Amino acid sequence: MEATASAKYLRGSAQKARLVVDLIRGKDVNQALAILRFTRKRAAAHIEKCMRSAIANANEAAEKANISIDPDDLWVRTAFVNIGPTKNMRRVRPAPQGRAYREQRHFCHVTISLSNDARPEPSGKATAETAQAKPAKLAESKARKRGGAVAAPRAKRAATKKAEPEAAAEKPAAKKASKKKKE
Repeated sequence: MEATASAKYLRGSAQKARLVVDLIRGKDVNQALAILRFTRKRAAAHIEKCMRSAIANANEAAEKANISIDPDDLWVRTAFVNIGPTKNMRRVRPAPQGRAYREQRHFCHVTISLSNDARPEPSGKATAETAQAKPAKLAESKARKRGGAVAAPRAKRAATKKAEPEAAAEKPAAKKASKKKKE
């Protein structure tokens, strides 16, 4: 069962409200409410109110369908913030070099959808082999972006370090031989 609630024309920009909504997406309802209660953002109080409305909507929909649901089983399926209208005030604010900014008041619309269905499993299950291969692939991709050589994995680097002293001993002899050929 799914229940939705939306809060429209909330004061504050959508960008700032998205910071709060990103914290609760995919969490249990109780955990999300705790996060919202202790988040020190102005939008958190309004989003908490919308969340409580969504819980009440879920309970009401369950009663109408003659189904009993436990509010503790609900989780945040989707949560998003859309941009609302901007109110351009006639007042002006001081700006640098003697200019003035027109005052703008931003609004946003928050929509939260709760569900008590089973959560989807992550699509890619990480195995022990892929978990070890990820750091090496990450290092390779970073090196390629910088335009440098690809760093060898630790085992290869250790093997090359052992071979370096032997190669270093051969280098002076090779230099002497090349000097003799030039003369």
